[in-house]
Amino acid sequence: MDWADRGLCRAQAEQMFAEGTAQNEAKVVCVKCPVRLDCLAYALDHREEYGVWGAMTDRERRALLRRHPAVTSWAEVFRAPRTYEDTELISVPGVAVQKPSQTARSPRRQPGRAPVRLDP
Repeated sequence: MDWADRGLCRAQAEQMFAEGTAQNEAKVVCVKCPVRLDCLAYALDHREEYGVWGAMTDRERRALLRRHPAVTSWAEVFRAPRTYEDTELISVPGVAVQKPSQTARSPRRQPGRAPVRLDP
């Protein structure tokens, strides 16, 4: 967990284990965190039961795991090159994801690797 020291939540770790609507405040901290996907992948791969990790509550993570039982490593999924459509899988409810401009080039996929499609 070398990424944990760079998390924006470090100074307020107890807030990340809030309950109820207070979890929404914790999720706001995560939105701009530079290690959000590392954090979320860790929580999903280790089946963390409590707290907000990577801007997802325990309930949201359980739902994601139920929808995608075939995923064996979320860390690998998040490291793979992504398109704009892929980012919708891990978006934070209520927070808009900016669509890249029409002129921006999407990252190239690695030869021989098919994109991971997580839609049910």
